Amino acid sequence: MQNTSLKTVSTSAKFEPKNGECLFFIGQDLKAIGGLENYSDGYCDHFEIPAGITLYTGFAKGTESYGYLQKGNDGIKTIANWGAEDSCMQCYVDNAAFKHSIIAIGLSLVGNEKKVANGKHDSLIKELGEWIKSIKRPVFLRIGYEFDGWDWNNYNKKDYLASWKRIHAMFAEMKVTNIAFVWQSKGTGSDQKILEEWYPGDDLVDWCAYSYFINTDEEMLTFARKHHKPVFIAEAAPILFNGSQFLDTFLSNPAQAKQAWEQWFVPFIKTLNDNKDVIKAFSYINVNWPEQPMWKNNDLFKHVDSRIQKSEFITKKWLEEIANPRYLKSTPKLWSHLEQKD
Repeated sequence: MQNTSLKTVSTSAKFEPKNGECLFFIGQDLKAIGGLENYSDGYCDHFEIPAGITLYTGFAKGTESYGYLQKGNDGIKTIANWGAEDSCMQCYVDNAAFKHSIIAIGLSLVGNEKKVANGKHDSLIKELGEWIKSIKRPVFLRIGYEFDGWDWNNYNKKDYLASWKRIHAMFAEMKVTNIAFVWQSKGTGSDQKILEEWYPGDDLVDWCAYSYFINTDEEMLTFARKHHKPVFIAEAAPILFNGSQFLDTFLSNPAQAKQAWEQWFVPFIKTLNDNKDVIKAFSYINVNWPEQPMWKNNDLFKHVDSRIQKSEFITKKWLEEIANPRYLKSTPKLWSHLEQKD
């Protein structure tokens, strides 16, 4: 339900769409997104290319992840795979079919927030900033996404906030202007006090964001309205939970797909439509989670294949909803729909 008692009209934030429109992103790897010669069974091979794509990188230089030794800024200029399928942002920048697409970047700081804060990763910040500046298109940067994911990110609050401030300041000095700074919660369990304590500040944040997997609360919506910021549901995929255990949610299974539609998609779409005043973007994760090493033993995601194209039933329902012109797609006029304030 919409919290109408706190409903306000947000100020025009960087890249905020107008007139009740909503940016639609798809993620979160090359196989999931598709649309490329060697990745041709993803979302974009079955449906219209959405407004943007979501991919990931990080500053974990020298860290091994599922047999891959990270160099820092992995998956930006070249293909990298740290256990969650291939990732490459430049692959989409160079592809003509995606020349009007926005890019959302999940920037992990896990285990590195102190190094970022004290300047040891300045070269990586500069490299990332230079690349963002060079591609001359809107970029949404989710610094240290899911900052309150205590069980998996374990961020130090002081270093997290200092690292955010350092990245923001360096990008400003470099005149990286084609960027919106996105501050993302995990979406459950953090009350207003926690959010305020971890908030970098109105002058450093363009968008608030949260993840939507199970039954998410409305704390971030309340917070965003209070701070006059638009909201990006930056990660969303159907996960069914019966109160005691996670249920299989394989969209290739007709019965499970119908259950997922009724119990997850319908509430999710209602959340989008009931909160048009503040939710201005969302990113759907179109992934067969258990086939990826990073997720195959994860209690939540090992039960999920969220690929919409694998269900005729969900495909039909999804197309009916996403056809609404308020959901922005990749077109030559897309960027003109967005607030361009510096």
